[in-house]
Amino acid sequence: MDRAIALFLDMMSAERGASRHTRAAYGRDLENLAGFLAQHSSDVSGATEKDLSAYMGWLNEQGMAASTVARHLSSLRHFYKFLMLEEKRTDNPTDGLKRPRTQRPLPKLLSLTETEALIGAAQNLPQASQAAKAKRARAICLIEVLYATGLRVSELVSLPRAAMDGPLLIVRGKGGRDRMVPLSEPARLAVADWQALQNEVEKTSRFLFPASGKSGHLTRQRFSQILDGLAGLAGLDRKRVSPHVLRHAFATHLVERGADLRAVQQMLGHADISTTQIYAHVLDERKRQLVAKGHPLAKIESLPNTLETE
Repeated sequence: MDRAIALFLDMMSAERGASRHTRAAYGRDLENLAGFLAQHSSDVSGATEKDLSAYMGWLNEQGMAASTVARHLSSLRHFYKFLMLEEKRTDNPTDGLKRPRTQRPLPKLLSLTETEALIGAAQNLPQASQAAKAKRARAICLIEVLYATGLRVSELVSLPRAAMDGPLLIVRGKGGRDRMVPLSEPARLAVADWQALQNEVEKTSRFLFPASGKSGHLTRQRFSQILDGLAGLAGLDRKRVSPHVLRHAFATHLVERGADLRAVQQMLGHADISTTQIYAHVLDERKRQLVAKGHPLAKIESLPNTLETE
């Protein structure tokens, strides 16, 4: 390993308390740079802005995501700032390098038809025994409530029995903040059916979805397994189905039908409206694809694309 890189990594551990994983990540990025520069008759300590610009261009040519390239640039900036502080250099060759523009990826989604197929798979589960009936009722309740509210999976599985307040659900979210989310009629019926069966076998747990584990409620992992099984029964690609994808489906389908972004923000429990705005971009992208692929006007090459997102 290059001596300057080794000194930098030692400093990260000793002075900044960097974890082993953080130190290893910096090390990989800088060793990658050293390998590139060695092929171009240069080294990390003496690299110029032109050298580093060529390196950043090479990273882009490898098909790396903009966020990954930005991380590499951050590593370089910290490294060369260290060399200046150690008086190994009088300049920082990363000063003129521009950070690549990163774009938050659009969330994975299920269509309304696919979501209905998932709910249908739960409704078609066997009811040959009391235990089977309970599993079916729980599966329906989990999916209906998640799709009706867009809860985070941790919020869903840990819902207390007392969370129901008429047509509303009282949810304890991040930072201990409570919010009230309206329940759809199918979700309210699913909760009522599940609670009726639950009361026959479990009357002491305070959770809506009790379990015998340490937490006392259904785990995130177990719910993901239930969802995975239902995706298979519904004929959906299991890799596309997860609790978070259903949360995205809830928000996207609401926005598609004209829901106010502020209302969706409150129901999702987002602290900042900018987080919720991703669903507006989803709609813009869908419109763009419609024009590009499905609309008759797509055949006109001169059609201006006025639906591009910023």
